[in-house]
Amino acid sequence: MRTRLRCLMVLCVLLLPTLVCAQRVTTGPIDEVLGRSGQKTGDVYKVSFPRSDLHVSVHGLAIKPGLALGSWAAFLGTDDNAMVMGDLVLIESELNPVIEKLRSADFDISAVHNHLMEESPRVLYAHYMGHGPATQLAASLRAALALSKTPLERPAAAAEEAAPAWVKAVEDAVGRKGTFKGGVLSYGVARSDAITVGGMTIPPAAGVAEGINFQAADSGNVATTGDFVLTAEEVNPVISELQGHQISVTALHSHMLTEQPRLFFMHFWSVGSPETVGGGIKAALSRVAVK
Repeated sequence: MRTRLRCLMVLCVLLLPTLVCAQRVTTGPIDEVLGRSGQKTGDVYKVSFPRSDLHVSVHGLAIKPGLALGSWAAFLGTDDNAMVMGDLVLIESELNPVIEKLRSADFDISAVHNHLMEESPRVLYAHYMGHGPATQLAASLRAALALSKTPLERPAAAAEEAAPAWVKAVEDAVGRKGTFKGGVLSYGVARSDAITVGGMTIPPAAGVAEGINFQAADSGNVATTGDFVLTAEEVNPVISELQGHQISVTALHSHMLTEQPRLFFMHFWSVGSPETVGGGIKAALSRVAVK
């Protein structure tokens, strides 16, 4: 009897990863509906829709899609009972047709606001959340995106690119390694506390990590923007650190409706030397409970 029990326990341990994986959304059908592949990070399947069609500038600096113009969708759960949440980059004329289409599919719209300041043309960001079968959610999202000029064709494979010298300078100043792709150095710094919505834990990759991006500017400088994900007590210490390092705060608002703990998303902008800007970001991160 003891031998049988041991064998049963071993079998359960061996089968557990398979059972867990079977409970995650299947990515292939989502890819087929959306016409592109995403990136799997733990339980999150994230699909990106860069607004490469837009030519947005801030004070003459052309913004790369990866810096601040990336629509995205993060899928969690199972094939039959999934959740999708994300952020759509839209110009003013696209905003209401897109969110009306999402609402007709029972998506919740959780925020509409700016991330940048003094950009041209003006860009708005619509945050959303939907529940249901994964492929149905993907189809509803694609139908909404089709009412904008968001490129929906499968993107060409990105060419390998060597990181320029400014990337290491920023990484040294921030004190963390980032990911360099499409001319943009990106960070997704996870918070140390758990974020839940309706009792479900939201992983950092689903939009609750500190998102910080850099791209090259003129005269050896870099531009930075993104959003700090903050609890109420962290908001003003982070503002002080950013402004003390000549990094402007461009927005402070919510992205979700029922998250616990309550979160505030602070967007920012600065152009300066890699050392100065990176040092300011490092100082701000020191005021946040991150891993």
